[in-house]
Amino acid sequence: MIQRVQSIWLFLASLILFLLLILPILTKQGVNGELWLQVGGLYQKTNNITQQIQSLPVAFGGTIFIGVICLINIFNFKNMTLQKRIILLAILLIIALVIYLGVYTQKIPGGFEGVTFNVGTYLPVASIVFCALAYRGIRKDEQLIRSADRLR
Repeated sequence: MIQRVQSIWLFLASLILFLLLILPILTKQGVNGELWLQVGGLYQKTNNITQQIQSLPVAFGGTIFIGVICLINIFNFKNMTLQKRIILLAILLIIALVIYLGVYTQKIPGGFEGVTFNVGTYLPVASIVFCALAYRGIRKDEQLIRSADRLR
């Protein structure tokens, strides 16, 4: 049962969330050098010296937590109702993470002028899509089981 397609979708969702930990969300060329935002915090590179200006422990811990939830949820295949609820919880947590990061990006020095959005900006959307595809796969499995039970 573990080879179901929703297991693949959940694994991809967790993989994307773990990629979000290392990929930058946005970059900006500033007067003092280059700034970039990752889930771990705001970083600045001046004179080939990289330093972390501000840390985001809530976003960092939340991203790890959601990724682990999606990964562990693969093994809940025997309880489809619980698996669907956990997927909905993961989607809500991803949306909350995006809102938190969106509010934080407004506090970047200099605002949005000259900001370049990177791959990390779109990764939460992809993980939501993969979670939704897993939810759909679970729902199809439930319908298949119900139709098989009617034939008995």
